[in-house]
Amino acid sequence: MPQKSSIESPFQPPLELLRLWIDYGGWYDRSKCAWRFVLDSQLVTAMAPPSGGRAVICNRIQARFHLVNITTPEDSQLTRIFESILTPKLQEFDNEIKPMSRPIALATIGLYRSVLDTFLPTPEKSHYQFNLRDVAKVVQGALQADKQHFDTSQSIIRLWCHECMRVFSDRFLQDASEDTARFMDMVNVSMKQNFEDEDWDKVMENVDDLHYGPVLCSFMDDNTGTLAYEEVTDFSLLARRCEDRLEDYNLEPKLINMNLVLFKDAVRHVCRIHRVLMMPRGNLMLVGVGGSGRQSLARLASYIAEIDIFAIEITKQYRLVEWHDDMKRLFEEAGTSNKPITFLFNDTQIKEQAFLEDINNILSSGEIPNLYSKDELPAIYDGVRKRATDAGCDGTQGELWTYFVESVRSNLHIILAMSPVGSALRTRCLFYPGLINNTTIDWFHRWPADALTAVGSAFLSNLVLDCDDTKSNISSVFSMVHLSAQDSSDKMLQELKRHNYITPTHFLELARGYRTVLSAKRTEIGDARDKLSNGLAKLIEARDGVQIMSVELEKKKVVCAQSQKDCENLLVEIVSERRVADEQRKQVEADSERIGKEEIDCKAIADDAEAELNVALPALEKAMAEVEKLDKSAISEVKAYKSPPKQVETVLAAVMILFSKQTDWNTAKKVLGEANFLQSVKSYDKDNVGPSIMKKIKGYVSQADFKPEAVGAVSKAAGALCVWVHAIYIYANVAKEVAPKRARLKGAQESLAVKQASLRKAQEELAEVTAKVNRLKQKYDNSVGEKNRLRAEADQMQMLLERADKLVNGLAGENERWQVSIGHLQGELTRCLGDSLVAAAFLSYAGPFDTQYRSRLVSSWLDALKEKHLPFTDSFTFAVFCARPTDVRQWNIQGLPADDFSTENGVISVRCSRWPLMVDPQNQANKWVRRMEESRLRVVDLKSKNMLREIENGIVYGLPVLLQDILEELDPALEPVLAKALIKVGNREVLRLGDKELDYNKDFKLYMTTKLGNPHYTPEVSTKATIINFAVKQKGLEAQLLGTVVQKEQPALERQKSDLTLRVAAGKKKLVDLEDEILRLLSETEGSLLENESLVDTLQQSKIASDDVSRQLKEAEETEIRIDAKREEFRPAATRSSVAYFVLADMGRIDAMYQFSLDSYVDLFSQSMDESRTGTKGVNSADRCRQINSAHTLSVYKYTCRGLFERDKLLFALQLCLRIMTGENKIPTQEFDFFCHGGVVVDRHDQRPNPCPEWIDAGTWDNITELDNIPTCMGIASAFEQGHRDWRAWFTSSKPEEMSLPGDWENKVTELQRMCIIRALRLDRVLFCATRFVSMNLGPQFADPPPFDLKAIFACSNYRTPLIFVLSPGVDPTAQVKSLALGQNMAVDICALGQGQASVAAKLINLGLRNGTWVFLANCHLMLSWMPELEKCVSEYCTVTEGASDAPHNDFRLWLSASPSPHFPIFILQCGIKMTTEPPRGLRANMMKLYNLVSEEQYSRCQQRFKYRRLHFALCWFHAILLERRKFKNMGFNVPYEFNESDYSICHDLIIVFLDEYPDQTPFDAMRYLIAEANYGGRVTDALDRKLVNVYINQFFCEDALDPQTTFNLTPHVPDSPYIIPSDADLPGAKDAVKNFPQSDAAVAFGQHANADIASQIEDSNTLLGTIVSLQPKSINVGSESLEQKVLVNCRLMQEQAPSIFNVAALQTTMGQRADPEPMKTVLYQEADRYNTLLSTLHRTLRALELGVQGLVVFTPALEEIMGALLNFKVPRAWSKCYPSLKPPGPWMRDLVSETRVFLLIKFSCGVSLRYNE
Repeated sequence: MPQKSSIESPFQPPLELLRLWIDYGGWYDRSKCAWRFVLDSQLVTAMAPPSGGRAVICNRIQARFHLVNITTPEDSQLTRIFESILTPKLQEFDNEIKPMSRPIALATIGLYRSVLDTFLPTPEKSHYQFNLRDVAKVVQGALQADKQHFDTSQSIIRLWCHECMRVFSDRFLQDASEDTARFMDMVNVSMKQNFEDEDWDKVMENVDDLHYGPVLCSFMDDNTGTLAYEEVTDFSLLARRCEDRLEDYNLEPKLINMNLVLFKDAVRHVCRIHRVLMMPRGNLMLVGVGGSGRQSLARLASYIAEIDIFAIEITKQYRLVEWHDDMKRLFEEAGTSNKPITFLFNDTQIKEQAFLEDINNILSSGEIPNLYSKDELPAIYDGVRKRATDAGCDGTQGELWTYFVESVRSNLHIILAMSPVGSALRTRCLFYPGLINNTTIDWFHRWPADALTAVGSAFLSNLVLDCDDTKSNISSVFSMVHLSAQDSSDKMLQELKRHNYITPTHFLELARGYRTVLSAKRTEIGDARDKLSNGLAKLIEARDGVQIMSVELEKKKVVCAQSQKDCENLLVEIVSERRVADEQRKQVEADSERIGKEEIDCKAIADDAEAELNVALPALEKAMAEVEKLDKSAISEVKAYKSPPKQVETVLAAVMILFSKQTDWNTAKKVLGEANFLQSVKSYDKDNVGPSIMKKIKGYVSQADFKPEAVGAVSKAAGALCVWVHAIYIYANVAKEVAPKRARLKGAQESLAVKQASLRKAQEELAEVTAKVNRLKQKYDNSVGEKNRLRAEADQMQMLLERADKLVNGLAGENERWQVSIGHLQGELTRCLGDSLVAAAFLSYAGPFDTQYRSRLVSSWLDALKEKHLPFTDSFTFAVFCARPTDVRQWNIQGLPADDFSTENGVISVRCSRWPLMVDPQNQANKWVRRMEESRLRVVDLKSKNMLREIENGIVYGLPVLLQDILEELDPALEPVLAKALIKVGNREVLRLGDKELDYNKDFKLYMTTKLGNPHYTPEVSTKATIINFAVKQKGLEAQLLGTVVQKEQPALERQKSDLTLRVAAGKKKLVDLEDEILRLLSETEGSLLENESLVDTLQQSKIASDDVSRQLKEAEETEIRIDAKREEFRPAATRSSVAYFVLADMGRIDAMYQFSLDSYVDLFSQSMDESRTGTKGVNSADRCRQINSAHTLSVYKYTCRGLFERDKLLFALQLCLRIMTGENKIPTQEFDFFCHGGVVVDRHDQRPNPCPEWIDAGTWDNITELDNIPTCMGIASAFEQGHRDWRAWFTSSKPEEMSLPGDWENKVTELQRMCIIRALRLDRVLFCATRFVSMNLGPQFADPPPFDLKAIFACSNYRTPLIFVLSPGVDPTAQVKSLALGQNMAVDICALGQGQASVAAKLINLGLRNGTWVFLANCHLMLSWMPELEKCVSEYCTVTEGASDAPHNDFRLWLSASPSPHFPIFILQCGIKMTTEPPRGLRANMMKLYNLVSEEQYSRCQQRFKYRRLHFALCWFHAILLERRKFKNMGFNVPYEFNESDYSICHDLIIVFLDEYPDQTPFDAMRYLIAEANYGGRVTDALDRKLVNVYINQFFCEDALDPQTTFNLTPHVPDSPYIIPSDADLPGAKDAVKNFPQSDAAVAFGQHANADIASQIEDSNTLLGTIVSLQPKSINVGSESLEQKVLVNCRLMQEQAPSIFNVAALQTTMGQRADPEPMKTVLYQEADRYNTLLSTLHRTLRALELGVQGLVVFTPALEEIMGALLNFKVPRAWSKCYPSLKPPGPWMRDLVSETRVFLLIKFSCGVSLRYNE
């Protein structure tokens, strides 16, 4: 509330409102326009003594109150209070402990007093604020003891020590003052004084760590109902207990796993947090950098305490409304539901300061004012009513609310996780004292070396290493790596102003990464070694098999020869036997032929007989078929007749005749009864039936009734026998005729049988002979087969021998190389122990550093490995160790620069465990990622509406996502993605993003890029992302530009180089693939290698291909060397262009609008090379490089100057010149440092005396003596002693930079040394000397900035390049754009940006893109909130491919104007063309700018051409004079005015109108009045300034100016003036006349004294030098004073120098008696009052600052501002009460005490003492 509205103002607005109420009884209601009275109310206020965030309240508000000072209680009173609290508790304990309440109270209060006196709240230790609450916390902790666990006095003393350390020393910093050690000494002293001479060592004898003290906690035993607060005697048991609870936590569903290493400090922090959580109203503030484990350990401690965690989820739209909603939910949990709950809040969630104010209120009072509306309160009352009634409350709303608040305070534990980085914590604690007063502070220190070693050892416990000593050494190196990275970050902050935070997360990543890298490298190297060993073993096996096969082959040859001889003998025998067999075969064949003929004759006879028989055979066969049908039943049927029918009897009689039996029935019946009757019938001899029987049968057969049909009708059996009889009869008759033929046949057959028997015998004999021949042939065939087999085996062996020889000899080179490689790999396997450590460290720590810092870090890490005797590679290179050459070459093809720094960045990007965040101001990383990931990549930015959806898709589907153009703050919604907060749900890994649970795909990748050149990311971001410095380096850019040069100058060479690079890359890859293929084939071969013919052929082909590729590769590399040598001839051009780019890039550190794109620069470089070509052919490379350098350097200068303010153009030219010369080793460091800083003499006692004090002041002589210390300028101080007259003449000259130096110094010094001398003696001429320096070294064109030419700038643009006017006050480029559009016949739509104009501007841009019109958005700085949308729009249409359907119109142009702002989009600045619109410096430049605004058509518009041309020249001169006169500051105009081009344009038109209207007589009076009084004079408010303007216009606009017979001199008081109006010049002639003006303008040209511009020139020189110094890297002095020490010394020195306050009363008494004029006296009194005010403020603030730095008073923001100003060598604003000054504090103080300021008052006093101390 008492915050003042400003430093100068005494008013405190909130207190003034209270005073208004007290004085007038209320306030005025502005909404209802009525006074509101507040009645029957009294105001009671409270405040602490002014300190910290509490300002002194003004006297007039203090006068409205009765003041009551509440003093601090005496120690005796405090002792009594706390003793009375402790005594009842200790009465429960043993007799030894009961009387200890008073000693505990005395010891606590005594220790508290010692802490107050010793540990003071210095700026660095602003949280060292202690009060009686801390004493109460110690006593509260002691009250947790119980008699079961504390049964001795020493245990109680240890408890007291523990509580004191938790309350007091846990907040101490670890620095050189060793506060913790000093506190322990205090505890020891207090113990001896109050506990019967007990001391620390005795009491802590059995404590685990004597330095740390005892450890107490209340979660060791969870079997009991109440948790006992007890001392831990076994720390390992406590650690296991915490690890068990951590494991339980990780098993809980829906909780994010915490992979913590619970080393000693972590366990102790858990115990500290748990201790506070178990106390009523226990709140914590955990202070540590992000990643130190604050939140994780808080979650674990809350879980152990069985208290739920409540945390808010920050989104982009999270504001106060959402915060209050969350607070309501928190209060309902704690107050209404009566649940213990922990509110975990970290400083990254402070979106508004109101959050902290609310937390401060909760800590102080338990409530947030006006959190609940009236409608919400009844629900609160109902929720607590029952519990409140049970507790004895009456149930009124007030008591219910009080009970609710008390419930909240009892159940709610606030844990604040704060970062100590910067001054934010100090400021917050000052403005919100409850953060310190109502919390227990636990400071998370940087892990000490022993803790780092212990954590490293824990990670190495399961790692297989040689011995435990190796693990110990590796852990020690871990620690050293972490500490060295911290030191390098601190150094980089001081030198380069780049912030980088090293957190414990980096160390844990190092330890985990080491295991990963080592395991992967061991596997990789081991597999490669084993593969080579297996291939080598196969080759050795093949070589050994050759000797064995050679012996076997000789044996096989002998056996094969014997087999050949046996085969030949056997062949002779076979031929003999075959001859005999052939003769027998011929005989047998003849017999066989003869017998064959006889067989034919026999067959003819048989066929004839058979034909005749065939006649009877059918009937016989039919009869036999009928007989076959008969069976016994049919025969029995016939036999059953006693008197058979006649037909039956006749048939049986005929049958009996055939059987030569009696024909009676009985005989027939008897024969029928025989068993074989039917068989007899069937086998009847039908061929031998006698003639008598035939005769008898004939009688029966001839009977008419002896027919089968007739007989069958009587009896079927008899019918069948009848058929049989007929058949026998017929057959017998035929056989009788055939019998002779059969007899003849039989004889022939018998003869044939004899002959056949003889033939068979002959055949058998032939078969035996043939079989013998066949056996011999088989034996021969077997012998031949054996012989062939032996021969085949021999041939196979011979082939294997040849194959083995081919294989062994062919792979002999591989054999030797593989042996060497195996040895190397074995060595690498040993050395990878150390190499992997350095690689893991590089991945964890090196990303944010540049090349120089990385080299130092790696060198220090290798030294540490060497010191610990760990194996490593001497020439270790991170990129070589971690990346395959094929991958690197592919990255280079994809756009990654080929320098080592970029390669390292590429490796880190693809191998880091945290998502890469690439600092990419030149957009190279962005391009590389886009090409590397190609079509799968999803590109978003923080402004994209679909950002989260694209990231969600990437997470689910495993796609890479590029989040580009991020700023210093990331979207809080990305927190789970950055932290990889994966939750295990069954077998799924889930990432909760917002309200969605996404299945996490392991292929998901996230890349982040920022265009900020030097972003400041918080430690929290550093722990979640791997920050990689991708800013292009000079060597990398040089390599790229060299390729561009060669591509332009020698395209064939560059193509050849490119092709060779690809061919070499492909060849090397093919070599690797071939070797892998050979090794794969060797490893996959089973059995003998030589038996696989296809394998050997493949190996041979691979070997041939490998040799061919090696040969081609060697040729290609030799060719590449020649090409590189040729390319190196163009290296100077690439070097110069690279240097120029980095000068260009440095300009962005001067002004945020000076942003330049690397792509645009490369285009400019290419364009410069085209323009530098001459018609001459055959120019050698060196001359061509000089041409390119000259043209490109000038192009860069012109290109850059159009976007620079005038004050920075000389700076840029000088920087460009100095950098180029530095690269050529032409700038000595000592001389350059002197030019920048001048001479500073700390102690003048040893300084040589000043020989010319009358014209050389002390500061100048300091410069000369320090310049004399530079070897190249030694003797210059003596030169002043010897030739001071010459030096004085040179010193007093108007242009000393153009004068020759006295003596022989003119010939001795270089141009830089001349500048140093000018800087030492004539600071006002440094700018002119710098201009001369640039002109002489780069060329005169670099000392003359090009004039502004909008038309030429437009010609360089296209629709992709926005044209940006960087505005200066009073300048409006609208008219120029309109004029240009008119000249180009283009339509231009103009929109002045402001509130509500975003939609209008967007619509105009869309129309312009479609129709090809121009769009001019003016005053973009007024809508910076819309600029991100504009940036996105420009980015989108710039990336559209030409020819696409949505491609912008080629005529479209986007014009922008904006005042300089650091928040203007970088992308638009980089891709656009920037133009500054301020008037240029110098009369010549201003006039050229005005003439460039006039077109030929406008210049020819006036009819009075002669008059117009001369008056227009005079008008331009008049305008330029008014603008340039401002450089004289108050000597130019009393009031500064902003004249602009609109004034000129109106007056230009006015001249034309008047001349055309009045051709006969020029109306000078009217013109002069309208120009000087109305137009330009309309801006002039001061009468004298107006008079000056009229003097100028009367001098320039007169009849003489139009006299063609005279030469009109614009500066008649200047002799030989070059400022002359040309007689009748056209537009080019007028421009030429202007170009003849001098570049620098003398003061007399303005009518001023020659010394009028010295002050402004000195100021400009200091600005130039200060800017150059700011661009140089800062150096660090080891062992130098701290900032606090410097401020303390300065404070004491200034207090000694500051005059004491004047006695104004004595002054008035003395002066009242004098007769001096009263106005003089009044001025004197006012001056004395003003100085008294200043001196009182000076003394008070210096004293307060001294005490604040020492910690004796709280360091306020006002003191912090004064300290910052003094450290920056500026006078604090609080001291600017009397007179404004831009001088540093030293000269300012000297002015204060000098006669011209202070002792002037004493001279007025006539010698009367006016000081109180005199």
